[in-house]
Amino acid sequence: MPPAPSRQGECVITASSPPAVELHGITKRFPGVVANKDIAITVRKGTVHALIGENGAGKSTLMKILYGMQKPDEGTIAIDGEQVSFSNPGEAIARGIGMVHQHFMLADNLTVLENIVLGGEKLYGIGAKARKKIMEISDAYGLGVRPDALVEDLGVADRQRVEILKVLYRGAKTLILDEPTAVLVPQEVDALFDNLRELKAEGLTVIFISHKLGEVLKVADDITVIRRGTTVGTADPRTATTKQLAELMVGAELPSPETRESTVTTTPMLQVKGLTMAEAAGVTAPLPVAPPEGATDDTYVHESVPVGRLLLDNVSFTIHKGEVLGIAGVEGNGQTELIEALMGMSTPHAGVITLDGTDITKTPVRKRREGGIGYIPEDRHRHGLLLESPLWENRILGHVTEAPNSKKGILDPKAARKDTERIVREYDVRTPGIDVTAASLSGGNQQKLIVGREMSHNPKFLIAAHPTRGVDVGAQAQIWDAIREARREGLAVLLISADLDELIGLSDTLRVIYRGRLVADADPATITPEELGTAMTGAASGHLEATDNDSAGADGDATEDEAR
Repeated sequence: MPPAPSRQGECVITASSPPAVELHGITKRFPGVVANKDIAITVRKGTVHALIGENGAGKSTLMKILYGMQKPDEGTIAIDGEQVSFSNPGEAIARGIGMVHQHFMLADNLTVLENIVLGGEKLYGIGAKARKKIMEISDAYGLGVRPDALVEDLGVADRQRVEILKVLYRGAKTLILDEPTAVLVPQEVDALFDNLRELKAEGLTVIFISHKLGEVLKVADDITVIRRGTTVGTADPRTATTKQLAELMVGAELPSPETRESTVTTTPMLQVKGLTMAEAAGVTAPLPVAPPEGATDDTYVHESVPVGRLLLDNVSFTIHKGEVLGIAGVEGNGQTELIEALMGMSTPHAGVITLDGTDITKTPVRKRREGGIGYIPEDRHRHGLLLESPLWENRILGHVTEAPNSKKGILDPKAARKDTERIVREYDVRTPGIDVTAASLSGGNQQKLIVGREMSHNPKFLIAAHPTRGVDVGAQAQIWDAIREARREGLAVLLISADLDELIGLSDTLRVIYRGRLVADADPATITPEELGTAMTGAASGHLEATDNDSAGADGDATEDEAR
């Protein structure tokens, strides 16, 4: 008797149905490195299949092969039981493979509908038929998209749903999601997992790439672990633990960002007062100017300048030597503008920035760098690396005038190369050599190179924006250790991260930013990720915990009145 079919929504999947994806003996070599070696993975139809592994393990290369971006040197690919060979992503899309990249590929100045139909105009046109199809898909999978909304007005979670709908619109039956929760707060992660369950219920298949092992266990039906380019095992999420998965991935226990000892001093390193920044526009609005020493909020001097929407609204805080100040917020709420103002990449309309007692409000970027500011950027590709340049040249980036990169105003390539080798060794950057391009490294190894470069100049103050985004548990531990060690030596750190466990674990002080304002503060010792996530969405303000925040008021941070 044939096996009884199992119903999932409107889709019928029988026990004898062929796997959605089968990869056998996949091998891919690059000059000096074997990215994939004899990889074998079977992905059951109508399931969420998690693919985990440390940075450089070969996950990205494998998915690029499945998506037609690269061809394997050896091995076979089967889709729905039929062997295939893809020469480009168009062929993979035609066979029902869709990929949502970690870095979204949407045009901000276009509507949701325009982004979805872009490049797929032949499917349903660009008018009423396309709109109808978009709404059908949105309703079927609970995505809740608004076709006429401008993408630039959407939050991160909404943008992600647009990306998912975009591949479904093109007929994808198997979705590859690359680090889909990296920029989401806990509530948004739960909503995404609900969406994935809807996809499964309709018989769609999801390949879920993530470094967040707790989330993997929560959402996956099957787990495959890759280490050093080959499959080392599978795990059942019903019985596996994060510790077991971490040991399979890197041969070590899961690291924790928790910082037990306090190293906070009473010496201010960075002071920010009344920092305000706005979009240029033909509207005149009052902007607060930082008050003179001893003045109260009531005695602020105000001036009127032509501005539009406020991107930073009277932001004030102090970071002391040996202190990590964590800023929590959904992306797009002023974090980028705050970083650019502190680095000197943009000029605020009002406010004062003081570093180690020196006013640097109008100091150029290079002088700030030379004055002791380190910078781990939120987007390593745009602001941290020259992707087509070798590693030793990237080691110089941002520190051209400083030793060992230069001597008496002249570049010293020999010394820079030697120090790059040290960074590669000490920070475990997986690379065949320092002459390969930065683009040839995995994302996590690129990040370790950046962290090594910035920490090598013994900064006084470090801006760490998403320092472990997209890196594996082993690399996470190394980056956390580097920050903790420098903190013990008196480093002041501004930590911006979407990883709430990281924020809570590393921070001595926590602030929540919402629509350009510091609206709440929290005690890292007692706050939970869920409570912090609620505040990040604007649902809570003021003091999230009953803690002594006298210093916050003195420094001009978010007070109860300010939060209201």
